[in-house]
Amino acid sequence: MKPTTRTLVPLAGAALAYSLAQTMVIPALPELQAEFHADAADATWLLTAFLLTSSVATPLLGRLGDMHGKERWLLISLAIFGVGSLIAALGGSLAVLITGRAVQGAGGAIFPLAIGIIRDEFPRERVAPAIGTVSAMFGIGGGAGLVLAGLFVDHGSISWIFWLSVVTTALAALATWLWVPESPVRVRARIDWVGGVLLSLVLIALLLPISEGNAWGWTSGRVLGLFAAAAVLAVVWARWELHVDDPLVNLALMRQRPVWTTNVAGFAIGFAMFGSFVLIPQFVQTPSSAGYGFGASVTESGLFLLPSALLMLFAGPFSGRLGARYGSRVPLAIGALSSGLSYAWLAAFHGARIDIYFASVLLGLGVGMALAAMANLVVEAVPPDVTGVASAINAIMRTIGGAVGAQVAAAIVSGSLAEGARFPAESGFTGAFTMSAVASLVALLVCFAIPSRAAVRARTRVTEATEVA
Repeated sequence: MKPTTRTLVPLAGAALAYSLAQTMVIPALPELQAEFHADAADATWLLTAFLLTSSVATPLLGRLGDMHGKERWLLISLAIFGVGSLIAALGGSLAVLITGRAVQGAGGAIFPLAIGIIRDEFPRERVAPAIGTVSAMFGIGGGAGLVLAGLFVDHGSISWIFWLSVVTTALAALATWLWVPESPVRVRARIDWVGGVLLSLVLIALLLPISEGNAWGWTSGRVLGLFAAAAVLAVVWARWELHVDDPLVNLALMRQRPVWTTNVAGFAIGFAMFGSFVLIPQFVQTPSSAGYGFGASVTESGLFLLPSALLMLFAGPFSGRLGARYGSRVPLAIGALSSGLSYAWLAAFHGARIDIYFASVLLGLGVGMALAAMANLVVEAVPPDVTGVASAINAIMRTIGGAVGAQVAAAIVSGSLAEGARFPAESGFTGAFTMSAVASLVALLVCFAIPSRAAVRARTRVTEATEVA
């Protein structure tokens, strides 16, 4: 086995272990709600806790990896994630499960740290395909997690969901310790704890109302108050970061066109992608007596997304190779277009199972290519010593987009539920699929604002020459 392949396998395994946990709990929510006699609002905290801690911890651990070694902090992130999985697996109450999910989320820097290691360790010609492979794990794990969770819910125990995470994380950590070398690229700086706390408060104040808006009411005092607090805290955080000597996030770098345009694309792709994890399983599980749907079981509903997950395994590396040759804007545009066509097809044609499978193929191609392209665009645009935190910010933008997309999709579907009706109207799903298609179109349009690779490299050479002078 080549040294680069030996390094890539544990990195991809670590990314897969984390991404599986993002969606595996979704099909199990009704069962967990019934088992612990909880209402829907309490059960959704299994998703919200993971989302919040992931968003807070990712930039902090990414920055620590830039400063003190990415392999070391990847192992720490895997350890945190594994401990959270063990807590959830052993938990006998909803509160313990939520605690375990919160600890799991704190391992969220696995993706940006893995991407940083690839940039530091791999030959230049292998960086883009390798990043494509790791990035594809985000989508592969998301789709495969729904399939596996369906099998556990229908034919096993819900605790198996978390025991699987324990096992996969332990294997990934062992392989990382044995085969992944420590990254030689370090930045000499002090950790910006004040900036970290302020950014954490901004993300909590923003993501909490987004996650709970449908339950609390979008015009409620709690939602509006938290959004206002997020805006104020964001201004305070930005002012601090602009004046501190060693900022957690270099806002001057984030304002550069190659970076902010890629982050906008990340938000739009996340918005579209996470809608599918909510929409497609709910649609196919609806009994045909409602006038649509197929009455699928939890396991069967996950199988509808299996073609998407399988195709991402090839789409990610292909995106990297295509980007290495033509620039990563090209696979991002192709991915956004394919994703948009997938949702447009679902909005227009969803009466037969083959329609769902065909759309799933388009979605896997689109999301797989787009995720890999965005990771490579970030790597191409920033210096090596900030790869971890820059990749983390892109991941956060994708997470925020996913949270918004999932909530908006759920609101559109539930809003079509007529009084006394058992199931949402078909028009609700059509509207939600159309919304995801529009989000993909936004990502496609953003591609035209992303500078070409030649322009980015020319700017980098000018910057380096200026610093040397």
